Amino acid sequence: MSIRILVDSTCDVPPQVAERLGIAVVPVYINVGDQSYLDGVDLTRHEFYENLPGYHAFPTTAAPAPAVFTAAYQELVDDGATEILSLHIATSLSNTLNAARLGSQDVSGAKITMWDTEQLAMGSGLQAIVAAEAAAAGKTMSEILNLLQEKRQKTRIYAMLDTLEYLRRSGRVSWTQFSLGTVMRIKPIVQVYGGDVSVIERVRTRKRALPRVVQLAESFGPVERIAIQYAGSKETAEKLQLLAAVLFPEDQEKLFMELTPAIGAHAGPGVVGLGFIAK
Repeated sequence: MSIRILVDSTCDVPPQVAERLGIAVVPVYINVGDQSYLDGVDLTRHEFYENLPGYHAFPTTAAPAPAVFTAAYQELVDDGATEILSLHIATSLSNTLNAARLGSQDVSGAKITMWDTEQLAMGSGLQAIVAAEAAAAGKTMSEILNLLQEKRQKTRIYAMLDTLEYLRRSGRVSWTQFSLGTVMRIKPIVQVYGGDVSVIERVRTRKRALPRVVQLAESFGPVERIAIQYAGSKETAEKLQLLAAVLFPEDQEKLFMELTPAIGAHAGPGVVGLGFIAK
């Protein structure tokens, strides 16, 4: 029996990790005006964030067509997979999992199981890594799902946004939150948990916001896995990395990476944050 893991690109599994663990990645679409790009294929992260403030049309994202997932699943089956675990961005935030489910209906030769990570970016990616390592260790699908059930409840993202404007445009925050943030010129701190993206605090400066992000993560005790992500703000992310150094488990690979444009289009440039699974 061979269990393979598949994710969509919003899960932001680092390419080198995906290759090492055999995780298949299906790119979502990033649309800028009438131009459409495959996330991570047609557009580099650096290019996207460099151009983001100047785009005349606000970038949007779209799930792959079911047929794209069908082809990706079939490729895994042809490669010997007898079971496939398909992990995706929260269904409350995207239609991607539903597209994957529809695509799975046209695949034969392997049982395909869907998993709503109730997260995004490395909040989803860390769960995918857990699943792939468990599969490599010979765990059954039932054992992997039980493991994910436990880890999902302990997975959170805390991030500092440079502005609420991009979330406002994407409909992820209310006009009330947007107006308050603009008037006060604050740095909003958002939490991603249980499929919900919420502004939980408003801090006046970046200097104060970064330690607060670390404090929020620390409040859950030791972490099992953690990643730092940023969007066009590497210098700020490096400052966060120094502040959060105590949180990184010594036996885990240090994950520090630029956020996928599929998420950055909604969060905006300047965002930095931590995704983690608490012990």
